[in-house]
Amino acid sequence: MPTYRDEAVILRTHKLGEADRIVTMLSRRHGKIRAVAKGVRRTSSKFGARLEPFMVADVQLYEGRSLDIVQQAESLGHYGADIAVHYDRFTSASAMVETADRLSDAEATPDQYLLLVGGLRALSRGEHQPRSILDSYLLRVMALSGWAPSLSDCARCAKPGPHSSFVAQLGGTICVDCAPAGSPRIADSTLRLLRALLAGEWDVIDAAPAADGAAASGVIAAYAQWHLERGIRSLAHVSSTPSEGAR
Repeated sequence: MPTYRDEAVILRTHKLGEADRIVTMLSRRHGKIRAVAKGVRRTSSKFGARLEPFMVADVQLYEGRSLDIVQQAESLGHYGADIAVHYDRFTSASAMVETADRLSDAEATPDQYLLLVGGLRALSRGEHQPRSILDSYLLRVMALSGWAPSLSDCARCAKPGPHSSFVAQLGGTICVDCAPAGSPRIADSTLRLLRALLAGEWDVIDAAPAADGAAASGVIAAYAQWHLERGIRSLAHVSSTPSEGAR
């Protein structure tokens, strides 16, 4: 069909000509979409504000040869405004949509869309520490993409754990027999936090000491970027320590 409709999260935009934008979206049913939104940079535009990063919209699009064309957009989630006024929420959301953009170069799934929407909603409402929301999102979206880290048994030989070394390149925790020389060690409390972040156990996550949170963030960042095969630029701006008033 030349015209179709879907729900979508706006990942990024960039200018095209004098008044248009190219909008990159992660949709619920059609994966990643790149489309032209004509005239949205004019003050008279009826739906320009609905096509900003972190917003969720019901969009109607026309199939084009190289880029689709946005015909209509109705807001489903006004998350961008509440995220943009808090630096820690903004940087965490930026890392989330950048990751979603990278992963959806391959075939995206409805679960990836729903996970991103849930993460942005939680950020906009300040439900948990922004870095914790980001870390949980990264672990869970990597698992949905087929790269779930081993956090109990040895990722190399499947020896029952827990184990005290984590090697991103090998897929998670590693037993002493499989661990390469100089492998970084991980505290039991940090490992418990990683499991909670993967499972979405927010009572455990919110009660974790800041030191464990920072250690878990470093492990997750290394793991995600290894599997994406390139850095997540937005992570450089995300604080690894909780900010006052973020809860």
